[in-house]
Amino acid sequence: MRKIIFMDIDGTLVNDNGVIPESAKLAVQKARENGHLVFICTGRSKAELFPEILDIGFDGIIGAAGGYIEVGQEVILHKNVSKKDVEHLVNYFNENKIDFYLESNGGLFASENCKKHIDEIIEKILEENPDAREEVEKGLRPFHDALIDEEYLIREDINKISFLGSDIPFEVIRKEFAAKFNVIPSTVPMFGENSGELSVPGIHKATAIELLLQHLQADKKDTFAYGDGMNDLEMIEYVQQGIAMGNAKEALKEAADDVTGTHDEDGIFNSFKKYGLI
Repeated sequence: MRKIIFMDIDGTLVNDNGVIPESAKLAVQKARENGHLVFICTGRSKAELFPEILDIGFDGIIGAAGGYIEVGQEVILHKNVSKKDVEHLVNYFNENKIDFYLESNGGLFASENCKKHIDEIIEKILEENPDAREEVEKGLRPFHDALIDEEYLIREDINKISFLGSDIPFEVIRKEFAAKFNVIPSTVPMFGENSGELSVPGIHKATAIELLLQHLQADKKDTFAYGDGMNDLEMIEYVQQGIAMGNAKEALKEAADDVTGTHDEDGIFNSFKKYGLI
């Protein structure tokens, strides 16, 4: 019986240093060899899906927190933020000294100080844990290097926006943008307190999964999903078997049908084995 599996990335497929455990790669590959379909289902836009992730092999992508769907080489949904709304947030973040980057399928466009801020975060991680250097250079450094600065930011090709932690309370930022965006806390812990994400309203991972299942003429009863953050909540509640990682937010664990180990405890592999996917 073919199953359809939806896989978050940050905190699920990759660990806190951005590295994919070998057991998770093996689980995805063996599940596909067994005839199951495995889709990325992430808040990341396509420009953040680095070769190390895509080279594992997937049947398609749900990206930008549900705003983009790709099956094989076919794009079946792509939602963008309006240029007017991009201008609003760029002006607001710059005025309030909040570092951010705009996500498109063609690149990650950073505010003036964003790349330096992320470099400082990486250096702090290495200072506190020198043994993590190899993982950090492999997992986080490619993200830092992919950021494009000195680029005009009022654009029409933006899928989603991520902002780093600052002195401005998250709830203040949420209130500013609640009428035009989904506003959620960041799913990347290293971005710090008051960090978050802005995405197109009315869509999320579950709406994208529903549309994808219609495209595949597949049944929801054959679905699994794995996640760790609150942007995974709708996905976890929608699918037949919603599984939270051991490192997931407590609210997500409570909503899930099952809880597996953390990414570094072979949580993906062990769960795939438990459910007979491999």
